[in-house]
Amino acid sequence: MSKKYPDQEIEIYDIEFPNKGIGTWEGSKVTIKNTLPGQTVLTDVKRKRRQLEGRLRGIIKKADYEIEPACPRFGLCGGCTYQNISYEKQLEIKQKTVKDLLDNAELTGFEFLPVKPSPVTEGYRNKMEFSFGDNGEAGELNLGMRKRESYYEVADASCCRITHSDVCKIQAATLDFFKHTGETFFHRTKHTGTLRHLLVRRGFFTGEIIAALVTTSGLEADIRPWKDKLLSLELDGKIVGISHIINDSVADVVRADNSELLYGSEQFTDRLLGLEFKISTFSFFQTNSAGAEVLYSTVREFAGAEKCSTIFDLYCGTGTITQLLSPQADTVYGIEIVEEAVAAAKENAALNGITNCRFIAGDVLNMVDDLPKDPDLIILDPPREGINPKAILKIIGFNAKKLVYVSCKASSLAKDLTVFEENGYRIEKVQCVDMFPGTYHIETVVLLQKAM
Repeated sequence: MSKKYPDQEIEIYDIEFPNKGIGTWEGSKVTIKNTLPGQTVLTDVKRKRRQLEGRLRGIIKKADYEIEPACPRFGLCGGCTYQNISYEKQLEIKQKTVKDLLDNAELTGFEFLPVKPSPVTEGYRNKMEFSFGDNGEAGELNLGMRKRESYYEVADASCCRITHSDVCKIQAATLDFFKHTGETFFHRTKHTGTLRHLLVRRGFFTGEIIAALVTTSGLEADIRPWKDKLLSLELDGKIVGISHIINDSVADVVRADNSELLYGSEQFTDRLLGLEFKISTFSFFQTNSAGAEVLYSTVREFAGAEKCSTIFDLYCGTGTITQLLSPQADTVYGIEIVEEAVAAAKENAALNGITNCRFIAGDVLNMVDDLPKDPDLIILDPPREGINPKAILKIIGFNAKKLVYVSCKASSLAKDLTVFEENGYRIEKVQCVDMFPGTYHIETVVLLQKAM
């Protein structure tokens, strides 16, 4: 059994991925989540797997560079982590944590480019998943973001700074409606109640909006007035679809057992770099559309302008990169395990008049066996945990001259890059691109060349 040492005062002197401040306790390193260098904090210390971890209890002394957060829910809401520091400082910290991970993996000899900022730092999120829950005060129904360190309490998100005000209006109207119905939130441990989530997606460049209410099948309230309430809101954008999703799973996941379209369409449209994309409730699309243009432009830059015979876009999602690279190849093959995303990719390619993309549904580990054996370029944009170790060896076996790796989790990236280097690839450039202002997350794009 691990021993806990409560109420320890610790100075934070450094930071590491993901969002863990580093201090010293009794001569040993201790990591404490949600802390910053320069802070003095009160924490409970415990040993976990031969390492010391602290649970933050409070901030005794702020860092001298901290600012007043714009959001009154900061610190309570589990969404943002860095609203108490300037955007320039956020970028500095994010870039440092990525570089430290690469250094610790002994990856050297490449050009580490200055981080590219997001074009917008507020109102950028085009997708929000709100949870119904307890407000933790009077036990009243609430709808918002999970509170930090809480299992079912949520913080009101009607003032959220990282999504559009239209989304916040829909959230507030939904909460107001259900407060008068007698329906209660689905309790994650008791498995009682009916109200689970509200999903809202808004096209950053088009203003088109879809909203989906997620409940159990036990919902008794008539939700047609809720639909009408949303449609009566004065918004900058336009609601193009409203759905009711049934989810009877006991797990706290957003999924659909059944779905009913209450109004309009299940899709909305947004644009990226001159292309149009139809996006459904559950299909993947980068949550920061303006930032995605910077990210994908970086991918195109690293891919180069040289004409290719064959390009692979592995883990292609809804085929955004696949389509953006289509002008410079005879054929681009995209592989994605989510069948709905592949269907959307095919639809979007047709929408944009692109005919040289081939989309395949399935696991990259299995599907790469069916691809041509001589790609000129391979694009990799895997999930957070990186590339399956067996798949990475198959990818290396294609012997492509150039690889472009897009990563949303730098620790997974460092692990995979080590394997590529051990198997004949050289890291040329590393470019961080910020897609998530106010949070510790960052995207990283890496160019690898086959060593000659």
